[in-house]
Amino acid sequence: MYSRLYSYLSAKHVLCNHQFGFRANHSTSLALIYLLDEIYDIDNHDNIIGVYLDLQKAFDTIDHNILLFKVNRIGIRGIVYE
Repeated sequence: MYSRLYSYLSAKHVLCNHQFGFRANHSTSLALIYLLDEIYDIDNHDNIIGVYLDLQKAFDTIDHNILLFKVNRIGIRGIVYE
C-alpha cells in the first residue's frame, strides 16, 4: 500500500522537497540539518533566541477531517479513502 501511494503522490508531484517524514533518504535528522542551515544563513543580523521542536507524535495533532478532505482533493478515493 505504501509503495503504491508513494508512487501516486510522486507522479502527481504532491510531496514538496521539505517533506521529510515517511520518505526514503529524508529522515528527521535531515530536517533538523535543513533547519540549522536556514538559521545559519540569516544574514540580516537578527538574533534567534530559541527554536523548539517536538516531532514526536506529530501525526496525532492533525485534524483528520482536513486530512481526509485534502486526500480526496488530490484524487485518492474509493476503498482506500474510506
